[in-house]
Amino acid sequence: MMDSPYSPLEFALLNDWQRDFPIVARPFDELAARVDADGTVILATLKRLQARGAISRVGAVFAPRRVGASTLAALAAPAERLEQIAAQVSARPEVNHNYQREHRYNLWFVATAADQPALAAVLAAIEKETGCAVISLPLEQEYHIDLGFDLRSPHKHRVDISGASLREPDAQERRLIAALQPGLDPVERPFARLGERVGMSEDEVLRRIAGWLDEGLIKRFGVVVRHHELGFRANAMVVFDVPDDEVDRIGGKLATEAGVTLCYRRRRSLPQWSCNLYCMVHGRSREDVQPVIEHLSRVAGLPAQALFSTRRFKQCGARYFTDAPEPEAAESVDE
Repeated sequence: MMDSPYSPLEFALLNDWQRDFPIVARPFDELAARVDADGTVILATLKRLQARGAISRVGAVFAPRRVGASTLAALAAPAERLEQIAAQVSARPEVNHNYQREHRYNLWFVATAADQPALAAVLAAIEKETGCAVISLPLEQEYHIDLGFDLRSPHKHRVDISGASLREPDAQERRLIAALQPGLDPVERPFARLGERVGMSEDEVLRRIAGWLDEGLIKRFGVVVRHHELGFRANAMVVFDVPDDEVDRIGGKLATEAGVTLCYRRRRSLPQWSCNLYCMVHGRSREDVQPVIEHLSRVAGLPAQALFSTRRFKQCGARYFTDAPEPEAAESVDE
């Protein structure tokens, strides 16, 4: 078990319930029965973990390239304006991750929107507001994108979603996705609460979400942790410039390596950015991460460039749609 101030119950919720969360009317009672606890204790513990910053939400992680449009983007902010520009980027609701990294392109962010034209408009607005050119690096192939984070070991939980295509949700589905994006409310019947907000019955909400899991639209449903708050503070985006006819083979190899939390191919943005293969490596320190980077370079047979993050300006769940009513404020365990 990781060295931390977390109790056995807190650790179990953080590590063991990042996926396979019960999609039932009273999920916290169901979860309590599985961990030999009480439902009210589970709710209070999750609220406490969220207040401490250990988790961002309990909810859905949608599969990449299945719904809406998204991209990794970067810009080169002048050092004297970095914080101002980072604040402008983070203020956009379409931006869900925003990090400073050690590179000439020093601000890296992920943006999502309902479709490609809306996403292009977001990036254009950021360029206009900041005065900085933005490079867009959309995902082309995922080799390992689970988005879980095993706190015990570097072993991975793998889910094959190859061949899945973009899905255009209908109006009712868009409202449910929008309502689900911030995560479940910490109440006894959270799916009934979702239904009230979007005009659906509890049974219909449960049926839709279970169906999305079966078809792979939702990649996992459960506790979404914040790795930085859990002690994994060394975050390196390791990139390679791989010949196009070799990238799938090398990406498939790197995806299986211990210590790699994400591995995917992205479109180049020539001539500014030539890298097309990315791995994410997280550790407690640079000293932990550096040997992993060196090993990945040997496996790939290519030089690796590591862009360590130095500041996290924003981290939240993706916002594909915004056509749902705002959720009620969740109670704080401290109130």
